[in-house]
Amino acid sequence: MELLLIIVLPLLGAILPPLAERLGRNYCAAAAALGPLLALALLLSYVPALFAGQAFFSEWGWLPQLGLNLSLRLDGLGLMFALLILGIGLLVIIYARYYLADKDSLGRLYALLQLFMMAMLGIVLADNLLLLIVFWELTSLSSFLLIGYWSHRSDARKGARMALAITGAGGLCLLAGALVLGQITGSYSLQVITNSAELIQSHALYPVALILILIGAFTKSAQFPFHFWLPHAMAAPTPVSAYLHSATMVKAGVFLLARLYPALSGSDLWFYLVTFTGLATLVFGAYTALFKHDLKGLLAYSTISHLGLITMLFGFSSQLATMAALFHIINHATFKASLFMAAGIIDHETGTRDMRQINGMWKYMPITATVAMVSASAMAGVPLLNGFLSKEMFFAETLQVELMGGFDWIIPFFATLAGIFAVAYSYRFIHDVFFNGYPIDLPIYPPHEPPRYMIMPMALLCALCLLVGILPNLTVAPFLDAASLAVLGNGVPEHHIALWHGLNLPLMMSLLAFLGGLLLYSQRGGLFAFYERKYRLDENVEFEKRIQVIVRFAQRVTDALEIGSLQRSVALLLGMVLLVGTVEFWPLVRLMGDVALTPIDWVSLLLAVVLMIAALVTVIIHHNRFAALLVLGVVGLMVSLAFVRFSAPDLALTQISVEVVTIILLMLALYFLPQQTPFESSAGTVVRDIALAAGAGIGVGLLTLAILTRPYDTSLAEFFLANSVSGGGGTNVVNVILVDFRGFDTLGEISVLAIAGLGVYLMLDGLQLPLPGTDGEGRNWSRDPYPPILTVLSRILLPLALMVSAYIFLRGHNQPGGGFIAGLITSIALILQYVCSGSAWVQQRLPVDYGRLSVFGVLVAALTGIASWAFGHPFLTTTFTHVHWPLVGEFELASAMIFDTGVFLTVVGATLLMLAQLGRLAQTTHGAIAIHPDLSPNPALKELN
Repeated sequence: MELLLIIVLPLLGAILPPLAERLGRNYCAAAAALGPLLALALLLSYVPALFAGQAFFSEWGWLPQLGLNLSLRLDGLGLMFALLILGIGLLVIIYARYYLADKDSLGRLYALLQLFMMAMLGIVLADNLLLLIVFWELTSLSSFLLIGYWSHRSDARKGARMALAITGAGGLCLLAGALVLGQITGSYSLQVITNSAELIQSHALYPVALILILIGAFTKSAQFPFHFWLPHAMAAPTPVSAYLHSATMVKAGVFLLARLYPALSGSDLWFYLVTFTGLATLVFGAYTALFKHDLKGLLAYSTISHLGLITMLFGFSSQLATMAALFHIINHATFKASLFMAAGIIDHETGTRDMRQINGMWKYMPITATVAMVSASAMAGVPLLNGFLSKEMFFAETLQVELMGGFDWIIPFFATLAGIFAVAYSYRFIHDVFFNGYPIDLPIYPPHEPPRYMIMPMALLCALCLLVGILPNLTVAPFLDAASLAVLGNGVPEHHIALWHGLNLPLMMSLLAFLGGLLLYSQRGGLFAFYERKYRLDENVEFEKRIQVIVRFAQRVTDALEIGSLQRSVALLLGMVLLVGTVEFWPLVRLMGDVALTPIDWVSLLLAVVLMIAALVTVIIHHNRFAALLVLGVVGLMVSLAFVRFSAPDLALTQISVEVVTIILLMLALYFLPQQTPFESSAGTVVRDIALAAGAGIGVGLLTLAILTRPYDTSLAEFFLANSVSGGGGTNVVNVILVDFRGFDTLGEISVLAIAGLGVYLMLDGLQLPLPGTDGEGRNWSRDPYPPILTVLSRILLPLALMVSAYIFLRGHNQPGGGFIAGLITSIALILQYVCSGSAWVQQRLPVDYGRLSVFGVLVAALTGIASWAFGHPFLTTTFTHVHWPLVGEFELASAMIFDTGVFLTVVGATLLMLAQLGRLAQTTHGAIAIHPDLSPNPALKELN
């Protein structure tokens, strides 16, 4: 349970800051810090045991039949990433308090940041691959909202869309790869998967699974050629960039490589794909970073380069290379988050991030300059700083690659070249910003130091760069050993982290990179001109071009198929169904099977004849809308009686209730339409429609005949019949299926119903339609909207209808009925009051917000399912017992009734919300119709006539 708390606690920061924002920005920041602080304290309590090599597991059932359980694991790798997520997250919360302008909503930023924090913690603590992907997609969605936080800016909207498109596509590939991996191993448990390396790599589908999973990891961690989304995500506020794009989100991809390393690494395919993707990203990112004039642009491409370095180390598949990759993840997160904060401070105090303008900042901001220069030196790999140690390990491991024969020199050569570019862009960051003359046309002048609490987070990260660089064995070594043990599984390799390993080749490579970087920067003038002339490319423009090509193609297809005619659309749909059905069933040798048909009795025959006649009459008289609607009601009634005839009382009750609500809905709509439907169909259209109707009817009839005359598998029906009482506590099998066996489906359905109700309300809100003054024959409508006889009768019927509804609801678990049917009966009873007495009369006696009622119903149903987790059972598991009360006797109590209550509330809320909002359109006086004004304070309750 504590592991789940570590994930859930940051959600306090998603709820409290918007509420505390009105009290002041300090209260808002304190509220935002509360959840992560508690989660960090809880996480730190596990540290001693994790350093000793232990791991902690928790599991709750969710969808076990699909292999998806709420399985969590905290080991050394999860500890390392969770500390980065929570620790840097807390520093970003402090920093954002002073960065964001007063006009921007600090509470909204905190809420989105901590929603993202929760999702990242879910990724690193998940022990189920499908659960990991759920959280993976949550990071994509929350990062989309964070990147587009300044939604009024075009670059923010486009950057958010690009990030979502690329990482979302990668997430789909990852899901496909995970499904393949689950089929290979027979499980989605990460413990099982990581212990099945031999099985996985010997399987024919291993290349497919590997490539799909790597695409997911590469898109998330901005590996070449999927790198281009990250620089454009810099349109986000700098706290977002410091958190997502240096320390957390972009690390999700390399975390996935580390988590699946035991299962997927070691093959030649892994080596070539991972190593050379990382190498290309490393060199390309470092090269491009040098030429970016925007501070965050330079840091974005340097982030891409360092992510390539980490990916490349995982590709080597050696123990020390894996340890070096984990070490550099820690180091990069500290110095890069600090540098992004420095860039934000400079932007905040000068009004620009263009390094061609912000020169000589040392004179105005010496403290910020000092901290930023130390962090940039760590990025360059200067001795006494943490970046130097992991860079040395990286250079040493590039020299150990022996899988390329005579071309082994390629990897250390390009690694050194990337090191030269890294020194060059790091030195440019230092020199161009803090020295290099005087500021040029700054929007804000003169700049000055920010508030001390804005500098504190970046200074703390800078101090960690120094501490780790000078005292690695006393600071980072235990965390690194624990993480390496979690990844490698068979012990930590012998290693020694130190500043000095003697005069060796890795040190020479570092020296060459340092001197070469300074020399390269000294020749920057010609290099910049060359880059601008030859290789300048705006990825955002190119991406938008391709998006527009896809949009235009989709528009052409839509225009060809959709011409605004509902008849044509339905005809195309039916035509394709008939075509596909004919192709699929044409090879059927024999239409009828061996099972004898049920003999026809006169009751069934009568129902069928009336049904057919009513349907035919509806079609013939459809030009008279009101008459056609009445006859259509006969069709619905016959269908209900058919359900009764064939022993389906639950379906009959549902059908008749839905039929009444539908008739009322259509009657309200008809009030605004002409009484007669115009004759618009040509002779050819009529022939086409008759052919389609005949084909559909004959086809469905033949298909039904083929199915009913063949034996069918009754195992599923027998399962429900056998387990309805013992497993669900109810003898009404239909209701038990809805609230227990397939409760997840029902939860989804009532969610859709609630969304539909809110959608109808919003669509009709504010709509004004001309009201007809007369009927189709020119007669005025009655001036009395509420006839006394109808009003009195409706009020007498209300308690009776509500009593029937309560009876239907309470008996639903064991007899025909249930929450859905009871909700429809209640809705009909209340709608009758609106029709007969008006909304003012109803609202005075029933002041209910139906929109909130429907949402509350969904929450009740969902919380019923979540409650089962507290008892260690899968989501939506029900329980029941029997209670004996004096006088009343023994009766059953089932948790499914609470779920059914949620269904009931959702049906009532959504149904009345739709019908009341449609009736509101007739709330003004028009012509001869006197309609009382709506006196309701509730916007969801409007005049219904």
